[in-house]
Amino acid sequence: MRVVLDTNILCSALLTPGGPTDRLYRAWRDKRFELITSEEQLDELRRITRYPRVRAYIEPAAAGSMLNELRRLATFVTKLPAVDQSRDPGDNFLLAMVQVGKADVLVTGDKHDLLSLRSFRRTRIITARQLLGQLGNKMKTPTRNVAAASRRKRKTSR
Repeated sequence: MRVVLDTNILCSALLTPGGPTDRLYRAWRDKRFELITSEEQLDELRRITRYPRVRAYIEPAAAGSMLNELRRLATFVTKLPAVDQSRDPGDNFLLAMVQVGKADVLVTGDKHDLLSLRSFRRTRIITARQLLGQLGNKMKTPTRNVAAASRRKRKTSR
């Protein structure tokens, strides 16, 4: 399966270790799907991870490692055509990547623009949780043992 991950998915993977987007990124590293990227996307990721408000939450080394892995292991597409399908012009390069890379799926968290399209040409536009479900990584939500938490709370308040 050929997949484009929106840059917001990649940033989210850095921000929420163990979360759905991180698990999706790890599934790619485990060769569960082919990831398509471009220089335009790496430039956007580099720019976003350098914003002061983002740097407060993302280690520069982690962002650098992700950029290096993408450059080394992902499938690169070049010569992106002009596409004008998204309400947000900043997302059109992702649709161009989908087109050139013949992606099966575009994964995004962008509810207002990309997800509202539902598809672009033959490519489905879905969430990280939806792709995880397709890959067989059912969401495991941590269960909280309320009784144990209550006992710990009482012990510390004595």
